[in-house]
Amino acid sequence: MTGETTVSTAARIHGRSAQRRVLRALLDQLPTRGGPLLVTGEPGLGRTVLLSWAAGSFRTGPVFRLAPGREPDGAGPTAGELLAVLRAAARRAPALVCVDDAHLLDTSARAALGHAAERLPAADRVGLLVSVAGHRAVDPDFAPLPTLRLDPLTPPRAAALLDDATDGGADPAVRERLVAEAEGNPALLLALVRRLSPAELRGRLPLPAPLADAATLAAVAGGAHTCRPAAAGDLLLTVAAAVRASDGPDVDAGLVLDAVRRLRTPSAVAERPGPPPEPPEPAAVPGRREALPEQLAQGGDRLRFHSALVRRTVHATAAPERRRAVHRALAEALENGGRRLPGLLHRSWSLTGPAPAQSLADRLASAAGDGAVPAPYGLRATAYARAADLTADGATRAERYTAAAEQYLLAGRPDRARPLLAAARARAAPAAVRGRAELVRGLTELRDGPVGDAHQSLLLAASLLAGDAPADAATAALAAADAAWAAGDLEGCLATLAPGSPRAGEPAARPHTGAELPGKHPATVVRDHGAGMRALLQGRLDRAAAPLGQVVERGRTDHRPEALLRSAAAALLLGNVDAARRAGARALAAARQLGSETLVPQALEYLAYAELRAGRHPQARAHAEEGLRVALRTGQRNTAAHHRAVLALAASIEEDPDSVARHVTAALSTARRHGLAQAATLAQWAEARADLGRGRPFDAADRLGLLVLPGPGRGHFAVWRLAVPCFVEAAVLAGRHEDAAGVLTDFADWAAFGADRQAAAQLARCRALLAPPEGADGLYRRALDRHDEAGGDFERARTALLYGKWLRRRRRPREARDRLGTALAGFERSGAGVWAAQARDELRALGAAPHGRGSGALTRLTPQQLRIARHVAEGATNREVALTLAVSTRTVDYHLRRVFAALGVRSRLELARVVGQAERAGPAEKTGAQP
Repeated sequence: MTGETTVSTAARIHGRSAQRRVLRALLDQLPTRGGPLLVTGEPGLGRTVLLSWAAGSFRTGPVFRLAPGREPDGAGPTAGELLAVLRAAARRAPALVCVDDAHLLDTSARAALGHAAERLPAADRVGLLVSVAGHRAVDPDFAPLPTLRLDPLTPPRAAALLDDATDGGADPAVRERLVAEAEGNPALLLALVRRLSPAELRGRLPLPAPLADAATLAAVAGGAHTCRPAAAGDLLLTVAAAVRASDGPDVDAGLVLDAVRRLRTPSAVAERPGPPPEPPEPAAVPGRREALPEQLAQGGDRLRFHSALVRRTVHATAAPERRRAVHRALAEALENGGRRLPGLLHRSWSLTGPAPAQSLADRLASAAGDGAVPAPYGLRATAYARAADLTADGATRAERYTAAAEQYLLAGRPDRARPLLAAARARAAPAAVRGRAELVRGLTELRDGPVGDAHQSLLLAASLLAGDAPADAATAALAAADAAWAAGDLEGCLATLAPGSPRAGEPAARPHTGAELPGKHPATVVRDHGAGMRALLQGRLDRAAAPLGQVVERGRTDHRPEALLRSAAAALLLGNVDAARRAGARALAAARQLGSETLVPQALEYLAYAELRAGRHPQARAHAEEGLRVALRTGQRNTAAHHRAVLALAASIEEDPDSVARHVTAALSTARRHGLAQAATLAQWAEARADLGRGRPFDAADRLGLLVLPGPGRGHFAVWRLAVPCFVEAAVLAGRHEDAAGVLTDFADWAAFGADRQAAAQLARCRALLAPPEGADGLYRRALDRHDEAGGDFERARTALLYGKWLRRRRRPREARDRLGTALAGFERSGAGVWAAQARDELRALGAAPHGRGSGALTRLTPQQLRIARHVAEGATNREVALTLAVSTRTVDYHLRRVFAALGVRSRLELARVVGQAERAGPAEKTGAQP
């Protein structure tokens, strides 16, 4: 090994905040203790950049770089010698040692480095960062080390990198293609950008095909795809080819072995160019885990590549004749096993040249549309797209591209659907085919694009489909109403649902593919849901209840996720939260069972909204967190924005101010770009409710006034009324009684409407806030009675808190204590930390010590405050506490101020003393002994 000492500036890095936090924690601890860390990831993910960032960020001592040298085996330093060097480096100051590409070290050097890392004492103040390639298994020498794995960038982070590299100059469609093609690999993404001309990057010229060619992939892989002997190369290529028609990154080892054997038949060997292959060695036989090429891993009877990039490179760089032979061998093996669809796909890839093959295309499309053939959506999409490529007729090709896009949408891959829809639009086709393409396009944009564009696409689809496919036309019209709803366009929503719009008829005859397009529903569901929505928007609950009730009722017996989602939506419109939760849960289970990644986050969205309406914020947060992860993974940014808004609302009653701001910012970023008025209103309401909970009524009243007071900026028509109770409370506290009274007429109509079980109790509470002293008492009692009928801990606790405050100011301490104690219990049960703090403050003002969890004085703290107080009492800095609890230092600062105020201390030393006394008293209290 060779080494050098460097002092450098921190490298710029994208999308690695979590990894940088881990590295920063290691660097921050080096003044007191050291330790090793192994960094691994496939080629191109940025291992070297991350180590450079760490080296540039370390300022408290020297940085040593060790690189693979040219010493023969046995000539490098021993473990003891290397350990002595590392310890000597840290005698005067902490030191950071970076070893990049340690897998390239010779055998003895790897062993020495691994043993030295294990034996390095923490007291020696040496940080050891070791980087190894992730296209192979980690060497046993490094396996015991703590490991930081680099995953591919998420699509939003990859898009941010692309925008930075192109100064935002890429055409949106080209931008999406590049992000999808790179699959989260930053080096590949940048290589693709460099490959394009300015005209191609701006969308003025068509993109090259394939976008990621063999030379580009090989350059990024850096030789990681090469393999010897030839027999092992056959195995690699066969696995890489088999994955193209597999549901996931791994394949059946038996299928691979069968195909490899077919490759080695005399006829196949005779067709192979060049010298005959070497005899197969144990190193190339599936089933012998220790004998596999280093690029492959085996789990049970499945084979996979360690690196997706290497897998793609192996396939792309293979000789065309050999690649076709491998696909032909796989086709024979699959067809022999009765697996028709993947067999036909491999058969199509074994063809020579791009010429149409109509017979094979027809058989491939037929198999893709056969619902009796079990196949995931992604495989059906690949089959339809390949069938389209092999089809000569333009209209039929457009129809098959549209079918492929539909299946990609069901699979949660809108990035793959959009280029296919563009290809379909470029060819002349009948109205029914064009309408189907616009329907798929509109549904794609509804989940991941400007909802105004989605509305227009869906209206066009309804018009084009009205003659030949009336059921699809009605589905498109209802989806167009959904788009107008999301945009807050009340007139557009009503116009779309007007009696003259396309009505549902009998379903058109179409190939059954095992699942329907998202948004596709039975005719009766479309008719009833549309009629109910229109009546509801017109304020006619008497006319809305029956058709929406029918939609809800059908959800009790229907097992299709689309019908169950409509059932959940109808139940929410009627205020039947329990029915919404049941239908949402069943829709979620059905979507997961079908493997429809598109519908999973939508089902979780309905579940989260139902839990919010019921006042169960922790459950809403759990659903929204999962929904956000799936929505981001499947490229559904609009759905992700709704989940962000739910998370902001859930966090607004909790104790972390940063969480509210983070979710609000993310939700509004997408909502404003894509015209999501509903998500924007929910996010802004969350921000204002957080202000109100933290004792900032003037800020809350200002924010909420923009949402609920009449005017062009009023919030979404289906949401702003939900925020009225918060506005009235904030406005009264801010002295804006006239504004508060002005919105109660509309809210009284909403309460009488009956779609919100909490509204009647909230109306009584609002009137109590505005009432003279002689009338407020009865109104508060009436509100509590209504809460008992409606249920919901959080809203009842808010009413009890306001009533308790009112009673305390009227010098009725005993009654006030009872109400405030009830409020505190309700807030704690709801996880409403900031509101619980208000109840505790009021109880303390009465001279009553609030009861809570913990011991002694610590009962005044919330769980998060208690955790922070204990860490600080142990001597941790705010930064160390933030790293330990995975929160920001700003959050720690905020909570620590509250801790000091709650415990009446002025310094960290006093805090340590109070915490220590309380902790020592805890065991005595639990056993009944005196402290």
